[in-house]
Amino acid sequence: MGKLPSPAASFGAGRRAVRVTVAAAAAFYPAAHLLDQPVVALYALFTPIAFGILSPLPGGGRHRAGTVLRVAPGAAALVCLGTALAGAAWSAAAGMLLVGFALVLSASCAPRLAGVVPGLQLCYILACFPPYAPDTLPERLAGLALGAASLLLCELLLFAQPRHRPYRGRTADALDVAARAAGLLARADSVPPSLAARLAAAGRDLRFSQQSPGTGPTGAGPRDRALAQAASATRRLLDQLAVLTLLPAPPADTASLTLLRGIAATCADTAAELRGERPAAGPELVEEMTAQFVAERGRPLERNAGPVHALLRRRSTLLTVAMSAVTARTAAALASGARRSVPGPPHEQFWYAGLPVPLLWLVRIRGNLTPRSVVFQNAVRTALGLALARLVAGTLDLSHGFWVLLSVLTLARTTAGATWSTVRSAAVGTLVGAVAAGALLIGAGDATVVYECLLVPTMLVAFSVGPVGGPAWAQGLFTLVVSTAFAQISPVTWRLEEARLVDVLTGSAVGLVCGLLAWPTGARSEMRRSAGELFRVAAPLVRATARAATGQAPASRPSGATEPFWPVLHRLRIAEAAYAQYRTESVPGTSDGGLDWLAALNYGSRVLVGAYWLPSSEGTPDLPPALLRWADEAADAVASGSLTAAGSPEAGVRVRLAPLPAGAVSGAAPDALSVLIDVEVWLGALAADLATATGARGTPSADRS
Repeated sequence: MGKLPSPAASFGAGRRAVRVTVAAAAAFYPAAHLLDQPVVALYALFTPIAFGILSPLPGGGRHRAGTVLRVAPGAAALVCLGTALAGAAWSAAAGMLLVGFALVLSASCAPRLAGVVPGLQLCYILACFPPYAPDTLPERLAGLALGAASLLLCELLLFAQPRHRPYRGRTADALDVAARAAGLLARADSVPPSLAARLAAAGRDLRFSQQSPGTGPTGAGPRDRALAQAASATRRLLDQLAVLTLLPAPPADTASLTLLRGIAATCADTAAELRGERPAAGPELVEEMTAQFVAERGRPLERNAGPVHALLRRRSTLLTVAMSAVTARTAAALASGARRSVPGPPHEQFWYAGLPVPLLWLVRIRGNLTPRSVVFQNAVRTALGLALARLVAGTLDLSHGFWVLLSVLTLARTTAGATWSTVRSAAVGTLVGAVAAGALLIGAGDATVVYECLLVPTMLVAFSVGPVGGPAWAQGLFTLVVSTAFAQISPVTWRLEEARLVDVLTGSAVGLVCGLLAWPTGARSEMRRSAGELFRVAAPLVRATARAATGQAPASRPSGATEPFWPVLHRLRIAEAAYAQYRTESVPGTSDGGLDWLAALNYGSRVLVGAYWLPSSEGTPDLPPALLRWADEAADAVASGSLTAAGSPEAGVRVRLAPLPAGAVSGAAPDALSVLIDVEVWLGALAADLATATGARGTPSADRS
């Protein structure tokens, strides 16, 4: 049955077990013994289990209580729907198919909904099984309300942990780090060697993989999108500042020092706004300073400014820092509600601003309605598994058939291998639990007081050990829980354990069949395919952006509905979802042949950022033909490398960019050369991302902006 959980691992589960046990007992005992209402007692027992164990709610006590309060109406609606469709196996299965698909797909739009989907599904499962008794609907709803109210109070009063540090607070802390780093660079003092490491650590702290489940801004609404974008821009800002610390500072560069001071002030103001410490202010200051910096860097350079190429390269890197600061500032204003629209550039990045939430939900759902989306795959797999299980349970007329669906719900995984491993453990645990529960039922007989005394300690142990001990412990101990509970509702014999064992094995078989037939490899193969598609659709945008930035094409900024921008954004979102699931499936010690999927996502994001910022609507200074030819060839090299990466080459992708023609550079005007250096820095960073993503070795380092 596996190893017992360590005390450290079971501490959090133990506190949750106490809350759920007290909530379930406080609702179950009065309904079963004082009111003599078995239907009310059944729903009062399973509601805290559904939203406390099956769907462990994230956050502090108030946050969890608020989630229970919000989800209760939806749970009641599903109980009503299940009760109405329970008359026939086919109608109940059809309802299960619809409910399962809709809940999983909708969960991609709201992090709170994602956490409670299993609990909501259980509400429908309980109600859609015989007996078909619409007249008991009031009792079912009363039991649901009793259980939800009991759980809500326990979440508020028992071990109500303080709230997790909110994601906007983490973003504010990271911006404070950026402000201090920019301030150090602005003073032109010697930069501490540890500064780059601190910047990298602050960026890692913003990754969604570092957050507690359900606490990241993953929703489809405008504020969640804006906060996620502010965090993404902040991570880029930190990475770009780290690059800047490694570049030699010129002896006299007043324009750069002035812009660095503006960036530091903007980062500090944005952090304060995210914490709600001061009124929101627009990003106009840093935008004006950036525009002034762009104008000044095109003037003739001072004689003592050092090598021209090195100076312009540093200024170009600083410009990317400023652009990230503008993006973070604007997104933070949207996230805090201080803005509802972005009238000027870069408004294309914030296409969602001002749109109604239902429309944004529709955009998110429509984007996932493709077989290449892991969200769509999980929705189909879950819905088919639950619907098939309901059909099998109804056709075979299995006693307590809802255990079949409960097994599919709790044991199915996103890969066939993981499902098989879980099913094997669960079968062993259920068998052992059934033997123990059968012995208890035979020994105690009709002595209800024995079951009354055993239910609370059994729940406490099951809910403490089961979630951290693995499926064997969870299934075995839960078998004891349902046995001691059902024995108080109606007369039972040892055959109850026989029925549970048969139901669990049936549900396991259904889940395993669905796992084998529907995307059995999970996100591993989908991650490779999604990254390949991202590389493929990004290639045309790389070429188009480089040509627009150097004045060889119309400098129109992309929007959410134009080609070739939209395919890149769409494929990036699909790949990000696949990566999030891939992280949950990854097994320590395994590898993907040197492939770095996070670098692939960074590549797609960097392509989009360049498409937003590099083209200038104010016109591009004339560049000599030799430099234009270099820009075309460099962009073609990166685009070709992107297409090669789409095929997952074993040797990796090494894009070697030719140096700028020395003769043409010396004869180019500073304003024209500045634009070209911007393109060079961007293409060099893309080449480095391609090399990292595909596991290439020996590639020259490039700025990681």
